Amino acid sequence: MNEQANISLIKQAYDAYGRGDIPTLLGLAAQDIDWELPEVEGIPFSGKRHGVSEMADFFRILAECQEPREFQPDRFIAQDDQVVVQGHGTFAVKATGAEFSGDWCHVFRVAGGKIASFKEYDDTHQAAQAYRPRGAGAGITTPQPSVH
Repeated sequence: MNEQANISLIKQAYDAYGRGDIPTLLGLAAQDIDWELPEVEGIPFSGKRHGVSEMADFFRILAECQEPREFQPDRFIAQDDQVVVQGHGTFAVKATGAEFSGDWCHVFRVAGGKIASFKEYDDTHQAAQAYRPRGAGAGITTPQPSVH
């Protein structure tokens, strides 16, 4: 595939995600896809996955955990078999009610007309804070003046 065809494939994937059409999105992936997000403690869908069935699990767990308020891929850059997408999103965490926003970058590799790999880069600190249960900062205390 040429670079424009690769961009078109990735745009189809984002369009399917935006419609909530996960079966179509999964159909755009290679059966042995590598799927990777940064590993973040307390975020069940983070980390590495392999294969379409684990990718499907990712989207199921993602939907159980958070809801997108805004998800906007803004810029598509292609070179050879790679497509890099820059975007912005705002998400609501269902368990805590907290929202977080930030820019993200997705790096795809395309092979044989299918998405062969996906890797996400984003602000994991903001996400971790939003997923932290209320009152979970209990280990953090403000120093109190000592009384002598």
